[in-house]
Amino acid sequence: MAESKEISSAYDLNAKWDAYLDLGVRRFVYSSATGALAALLLFRSPATRWASVAFGAGVGIGSAYSECSHKFDEGQQQPRI
Repeated sequence: MAESKEISSAYDLNAKWDAYLDLGVRRFVYSSATGALAALLLFRSPATRWASVAFGAGVGIGSAYSECSHKFDEGQQQPRI
């Protein structure tokens, strides 16, 4: 019979990538929506409204990338000499 092997969450790369993709998509959508809301309230020109949405999307992607890279490197720290 085959034994079921449990992989700890620290070494399960599929679970990590799923969590990171979920975090990235959520932050992208939420910050784009926030940028769109701010654009509707603050700006009149279509160009500045799109720029506000793009800025929000960039902030969301950047913050997701920063947190994911920090969490991904957490388990792979090298010993200091």
